[in-house]
Amino acid sequence: MADDVSRGASAEAGKGGRLGLPRAIWTLGWVSFLTDVASEMIYPVVPLFLTAALGAPAVVLGAVEGVAEAVVSVMKGLSGWHSDRLGRRAPYVRAGYGLSALSKPLLALAFSWPVVFAARLLDRAGKGLRTTARDAMIADAAPRGMAGRAYGLHRMLDTAGAIVGVLLALGLLALLPGRYRLIFLLAALPGAAAVWLTFRLRDAAPERAADGTPAPRLPLREALRGLPREYWRALALLGLFAFANSTDALLLLRAKSLGFSDVQAVAAYVLFNLTYALSAYPAGVLSDRFGRWRMMLGGWTLYALVYFGFALAGPGWIWGLFPLYGLYMGCTEGVGKALVASTIPAERRGAALGFFLMVTGLATLAGSLAAGLAWDVIGPRAPFILGGTAALLAVAAGLALVPRGRS
Repeated sequence: MADDVSRGASAEAGKGGRLGLPRAIWTLGWVSFLTDVASEMIYPVVPLFLTAALGAPAVVLGAVEGVAEAVVSVMKGLSGWHSDRLGRRAPYVRAGYGLSALSKPLLALAFSWPVVFAARLLDRAGKGLRTTARDAMIADAAPRGMAGRAYGLHRMLDTAGAIVGVLLALGLLALLPGRYRLIFLLAALPGAAAVWLTFRLRDAAPERAADGTPAPRLPLREALRGLPREYWRALALLGLFAFANSTDALLLLRAKSLGFSDVQAVAAYVLFNLTYALSAYPAGVLSDRFGRWRMMLGGWTLYALVYFGFALAGPGWIWGLFPLYGLYMGCTEGVGKALVASTIPAERRGAALGFFLMVTGLATLAGSLAAGLAWDVIGPRAPFILGGTAALLAVAAGLALVPRGRS
């Protein structure tokens, strides 16, 4: 495998950027920042548009999001493998961000809920197309031993964009009440800027075998068959935890069930994202220095405690639980990707990362369905007790399966 320092996701990947990270990683971070500004500008608006403007039944909301996330999970797996076969990642990044940007003006043209459904599928298809290639580009460009820092920076900028987007959504809803279509058109502007930035990215030089010939382009089954044991261990443990990690919408519903107003619930959500953004980069740096499994298992333990808190605590505790949940995200989201990416040969990185993202995405979807069913059948506390218990099982499995020297 080529030395990670010599690889880059752009023509300038080898040139130093801020914090010791190549410019390609910064570019990908700003692309995600702008895309999340656009996405979060419309995220709280779409349910209002569907129900108030188009008169769609509530069940449509669940169907739209469920199908959309399934599409994302499957496409992450296929696009990552195909980017390995093609030997290029930038086209998938550009096309993926382009589809997501195109979905915003499509929403503005919707006069029936099936068009909204199509727009959401287009947005999620874009996410599925770009995510694995983008994460592989980050791994390709990251200097040796700095993958945690690289993914942490990306998570920080991505989440900062989400904060800006939510605040813009609140402001626009106040200034333009009922003008949902105009808000969708305004959200297209940062999305278009993100697509423009992707054209500054360049693919790394293709991997070559020891004799200097291009590395073989393997079928998906063959690409996965030769991966090291550490990859499969990480996939199994992170997949187990992904079932515990149900949709964040349940946290907002729980706050509402404890008496929070809409404004208070959104404010708590912003507080969660702020803590996430502030902690992601330092957590990535610490994981490079002290071990990624230590960071992951500590984050999962914090997740379990937070979920038990949501199940048992009163309204006053919610303001403290949301930032703790953001801290858990900062400690695990980017670190988990760095942990997996560091076990994979570069020529199989797209296929392996894509399969990992597909498995964990489908596990999270299954966990979200189980949590939602537990809420409806048992009560609001049930999904959090289920999630906290499953997280502790993942911690116990990690302590048993991860060699002590690598924890």
